[in-house]
Amino acid sequence: MAMLPSRVKHRKTHRGSRAGNATTGNKISYGEFGLQTLDRGWIKNTQIEACRIAITRHLKRKGNVYIRIFPHKPVTARPPETRMGKGKGAPEFWVAVVYPGTMLFEVAGVSEALARDACRLAANKLGLRTRFVTRQSLTK
Repeated sequence: MAMLPSRVKHRKTHRGSRAGNATTGNKISYGEFGLQTLDRGWIKNTQIEACRIAITRHLKRKGNVYIRIFPHKPVTARPPETRMGKGKGAPEFWVAVVYPGTMLFEVAGVSEALARDACRLAANKLGLRTRFVTRQSLTK
């Protein structure tokens, strides 16, 4: 189940700015527990899929898992040992751009201990600092 956009407006994009914090998508909307990032960066489609598998396997198909990010941005790469010039490389992989505060995953219908363990396993698949949050901890 590869997470890729079915259509894009532009095949190749600029890298863009990574400044600022998340203003939307930074609250728990669907579940009771969530995994929130504390760093800014790019998360590859393969990393998102690895996290999804880690969470669903640990929960043993109980509860619900909500993925709050999607890799919309294509990242291009040139072949190794290629000379300068000759244009921009072909799209190699897709990334989701995340800012500090972005909610990555949400879990519902399981105990807090089980959700915390599942999110810990998912966080190990990412190269970013994250924190486990509950719906109560964000409302205080």
